Amino acid sequence: MDADLLSINEARRVAESAWEAFRKFRGTDVSLIDDMVQAMASAIEPESARLGAMAAEETGYGNAEDKRLKNLFNSLTVADWLRNVRTLGVLWQDEVTRVAAIGEPMGVIAALIPVTNPTSTIIYKVLSAIKAGNAIVCAPHPRGVQCGLETTRIMAQAAEQLGAPHGLIQCLPHVTLEGTAELMRHRRTSVIMATGWERNGACCLLFRQTHAGSRPGKCPRLYT
Repeated sequence: MDADLLSINEARRVAESAWEAFRKFRGTDVSLIDDMVQAMASAIEPESARLGAMAAEETGYGNAEDKRLKNLFNSLTVADWLRNVRTLGVLWQDEVTRVAAIGEPMGVIAALIPVTNPTSTIIYKVLSAIKAGNAIVCAPHPRGVQCGLETTRIMAQAAEQLGAPHGLIQCLPHVTLEGTAELMRHRRTSVIMATGWERNGACCLLFRQTHAGSRPGKCPRLYT
């Protein structure tokens, strides 16, 4: 099968299966979600060196030791910070104005993963997505597919052992620009987490998708 057609078909398949997993996951108790986040971070810790070495070898960027440290930071430190963050249900309420903020999941997140930091980016995006009650499909760079698949496998396995539905955490197995574009514009994709070069943000706007992205210097921004 043509590589582009294969990637497009895979994007459609994983988007639909992620949506079905999200429907099953929605309404999961917040304390159980917190346990899943901690379990995923703990599962990454002993694998951080191996994943760092995989990323450096496959992408040709950086060195294994620096990537190991970043994997550790994006798992343990991020998970520790998320522990005290409220994302679902009543976030805050003002008794005087009778105004309350209610946290609701978005649905399926399409996460664009840069070639420079494939494993560490997947780690924090998966932790953040699950903490907020979402499903996530990672779209790595073609030179970061294998380390991306392994990272999501480890995290999905840890979450599923605590009851997360299969398909909640996924990574595109065959990647082309056309396949990633199909994921971004798919009807089941609710929001895009765009990390990397500025052109990613332009693509999100082209597909009229709500997305969170970053510019040089990693300053976050939200488009709706």
